[in-house]
Amino acid sequence: MNLEKLIPHHIRTLGGYAPGKSHKQAERESGVPCEKMASNENPFGPSPRATEAMREAAGRVHLYPENDAPELRAALAARHNMEPEHILVTCGSTQFLDLVARTLLAPGLNAVTSERSFIVYPIATKAAGGTLKQLPMVSDTFDLDAILSAIDENTRLVFIANPNNPTGTLIDSTAMDRFIARVPDHVLVVLDEAYYEFADHFAKARGREYSRSLDYVREGRNVLVLRTFSKAQGLAGVRVGYGFGPIELMQYFARVRVAFSISEVAQAGALAALEDQDHIRRTLENNAAGAAYLTAKLSAMGVRVVPTWSNFLYVELSEGASEFAKRLQCEGLIVRPLTGSWGAPNAIRITVGTPEQNEKLVAAMAKALESATVLK
Repeated sequence: MNLEKLIPHHIRTLGGYAPGKSHKQAERESGVPCEKMASNENPFGPSPRATEAMREAAGRVHLYPENDAPELRAALAARHNMEPEHILVTCGSTQFLDLVARTLLAPGLNAVTSERSFIVYPIATKAAGGTLKQLPMVSDTFDLDAILSAIDENTRLVFIANPNNPTGTLIDSTAMDRFIARVPDHVLVVLDEAYYEFADHFAKARGREYSRSLDYVREGRNVLVLRTFSKAQGLAGVRVGYGFGPIELMQYFARVRVAFSISEVAQAGALAALEDQDHIRRTLENNAAGAAYLTAKLSAMGVRVVPTWSNFLYVELSEGASEFAKRLQCEGLIVRPLTGSWGAPNAIRITVGTPEQNEKLVAAMAKALESATVLK
């Protein structure tokens, strides 16, 4: 029996998610100790409070967790002045993207986003049988007018990463207000704010207003706002994402979500991390200083660095990103080449690290760029 015949065409042709290279893989390949500055993880790790809470929760892992994470939802609702019914917690925000696509898309329907944005948008859309329209960027960010023009009667979703991953660019609140006001009623706008804390910190320092996304939800707009504990809170390994949206839609998303998908350990860690503002403050201050340092140093080397609103830098090279990343790996640094589905074959993404990691990255970049000149 040819089992492939059982698989629908849109699944047979689906490309899977390619994660960033792990420490272990990179060290096996290069034979040197490596610092990972590829996946936008918190260089300080999780909050000590979260670590202690997860350690204590480990003694309860023989029990099923509470399916709807009621304590965490209540804490998030209190923090953001929302009703808990507007909030859904998922196994990372990537699971939420999958829920949204499977709930609202089907063959014949489409979603709209930008090129050079988060690579899960095409995967989630195609896995649900839908079609994704990807519009060219303008100045390394979303062309909102082009996205509006691409919406048709079969469009159900618009994905906007703000700040955008991988370019690190921002759509400010005024531009987003104008955009949301013009989106037709049959379309849900997914505002992916995975890097919310970093963007908010930069915006306050730079005198800009970043986001009024939760106001859209309170006003009853067709908007879903996604956030995560993976970045600023440093809980990427336990997978906790959450979203704010219309109550009726959230009820449908909850039906599609896999039961018990947010573990007891994850819920405990997220609750504790939410309260550890000292850890968040340290993370954000380090990131702002590190981003400024790396931007200045790398720009002086002649590469193009896009000003960031997040915890990573988008760096354009004069050569292929994959080969350049291999040379950096030989110097003990792991970065993310933005080849393949990312759509930027000559660009790399660099996570802002600790001061020591950033200095090591600058030295490795200088060597890798020098070897590129010699090779030419």
